[in-house]
Amino acid sequence: MPAQQTSTVAIRPYESRDNQRLSALWLEASLISHTFLPESLLLTQQKLVAEKYLAETETWVAIADDLPVGFIGLMDQFIGGLFVAPEAQGMGIGGELLRHAFELKGHLALEVYAANHRAVAFYRRHGFCGVRRRETDDNGLPHPLILMQKPCPSGRKTTPAPSA
Repeated sequence: MPAQQTSTVAIRPYESRDNQRLSALWLEASLISHTFLPESLLLTQQKLVAEKYLAETETWVAIADDLPVGFIGLMDQFIGGLFVAPEAQGMGIGGELLRHAFELKGHLALEVYAANHRAVAFYRRHGFCGVRRRETDDNGLPHPLILMQKPCPSGRKTTPAPSA
């Protein structure tokens, strides 16, 4: 598939040569946005990102100035991850990746840590709404996750309230 040019970035399919840069970008962004997770867990997950997830998901890469600056990993209509290099955040790159994915799929869902307030707000600005909350993450740790989707179910506009 040809790269999609946007006003600031080109979006193209993942290539194996992206692996090292994207797994490093993933760790750098995760250390900043997931401060509630142990660094040792993030280092273990980085290895999975590099060895498994980047190649096994439908991954789209945002390129600016000939460098990967972000990516989105899709598993059918589920966003497994959306990460933008910290130095490139706030420039619309994450939004461009979301728009690209939505144009491809027409419906998107994801899980986001409830404690990652910036990400929850980002997804809400881009038309996602919370549909369900679970109190533990995939590792069984007490870090609540919010399932969000776009488009929203009829009548649903807000993220579920925290459990008592």
